[in-house]
Amino acid sequence: MGEPAFALRDATVAIVGLGLMGGSLARALREKNACKELIGIDRDAPTREQALTRGVVDAASADLALASQANVIILATPVRAIIKQLPRVGAIAHTHTVVIDLGSTKRAIIRAMESLPAHVQPIGGHPMCGRETSGFGAADAKLFANVVFVLTPLERTSHATLTFAMSLVAALGARPLVLDAERHDQIVAAISHLPYALAAALMLTADARARADELTFTLAASGFRDTSRLAASDPAMMLDILLTNRENVAELVRASARQLHRLADLIADNDETALRARLTSAATKWRELFES
Repeated sequence: MGEPAFALRDATVAIVGLGLMGGSLARALREKNACKELIGIDRDAPTREQALTRGVVDAASADLALASQANVIILATPVRAIIKQLPRVGAIAHTHTVVIDLGSTKRAIIRAMESLPAHVQPIGGHPMCGRETSGFGAADAKLFANVVFVLTPLERTSHATLTFAMSLVAALGARPLVLDAERHDQIVAAISHLPYALAAALMLTADARARADELTFTLAASGFRDTSRLAASDPAMMLDILLTNRENVAELVRASARQLHRLADLIADNDETALRARLTSAATKWRELFES
């Protein structure tokens, strides 16, 4: 089984997908002069042109075949696109090539990575950061600074590959955390995917109300904007996330609905004591997490 026989500083890195995540990763590696060469793969011609003109990548193409020149291939496209790309990646990757993804869900990707040829060294990855904006224009070299970067090794992932992936994470200024793919998906369903679903539901509910009263959004201020912010996320990206983690997300959406129904009952029943207790519990937990 092939293992990486190179250091990051000597590596040619191909990044497939130069949107917010891939573009930010490319900019971070370039700014830190962390690798020998950077290759960008993206279907969008203006994106490739920007990346080349700004000196973020040394070469760019719409064809994944260019990634065959790389020691490291990083897949930064939506989750289901990553899964579709993996067979082609396996066909072009040479011995010792490290394949890393940045997908927001991990179980489906890890299962697909199991089918890669034995001479390829795959490992899953998920930096715990992002923005509602997308595209290369939103890319930021500091996006990964001091964030948790989850690594999900396969059973076949060598120690050398895991060590290499940790060196990549460190070069980005992020903090590596090794985690089982199934546990990762359960956790992010609660703290990432559920918040998006709730924001989308809030936006849809308010929009329905606005059709009945045209002043609804006129009165909307920072509280509504901040609470509904995630609804502006790229729907194509979020569809991939929700559908590749559907069991966990559906379970938590239903659990959240039960919490909302309980609040609705307490409000309707004018049960001030029980309502105060639940609201206080929520406020206390938030302050413990974010004000300490």
